[in-house]
Order: sequence, then C-alpha cells, then structure tokens
Amino acid sequence: MSRRVVASALLLLVVLGSGAALAAKKYASIQESSDGARSAASASEFGGGMPGGTAYVKRLYEVGKLTTELADLGVEIKDYTRGLIDFPSLRGDRVVLLCWQLGEGESIEWWHETEDGFAGRQRL
Repeated sequence: MSRRVVASALLLLVVLGSGAALAAKKYASIQESSDGARSAASASEFGGGMPGGTAYVKRLYEVGKLTTELADLGVEIKDYTRGLIDFPSLRGDRVVLLCWQLGEGESIEWWHETEDGFAGRQRL
C-alpha cells in the first residue's frame, strides 16, 4: 500500500474515529431507552409517550445524521456498539476495505476483501 494511501487513511481515521465514537456513544444511549419507548408506544392508543421521549428522538436523529455523514465519505458502520467501521482503499489494483474499531488505537492495522467481512481481517 502506498504511503499516500496510508497517510490519507490515517487522516480519515482521525475524522472517522471521532465520528464512529460519537455514533457509538449515542447509539448506546438509544439502546438504553428503546425498551421504554416500545412500552410507552404500545401502552397508549394514541402512540404513547415517555419521560425523556424528546431526547430519545433527538438522539435517533443525531445517530442518523452521523451515519449519513460517514456514508457520504464512503464509510460503512458495521457495528455501532463496537464502533466498527470499514472504508474502501486500493491494495494493488483492487479495492479492499480497511477495517477499524474503537479501542484499536490511532492507526489502521487491518484490512479485508470486500466480500470477507470481519472474519477475513488481515494485518496490513
């Protein structure tokens, strides 16, 4: 992999890592409220309501917005709870996916073929 691709990937990681971390944090807070939201909605013939409902909807919107922004950059969020992301890169003459998740530090160390997924990760 060329130095230019690696440098671009590292810059992208800084941006994406903070976006993925923020999305993961917001997603976790949504998960905490989702059972209450379902219960409130099913308990009322008018669609329900719940304490903190407005904040819950706001978090849903924010995660959706972050997901869209990352997708516009070519990033796929594979797992919100783990902050797992894939994004395309060239390896030789073919497109592969660089793979990173929260807790793996500030460098990208893994890649996989587009059809292999997480189980097919290999060290760069």
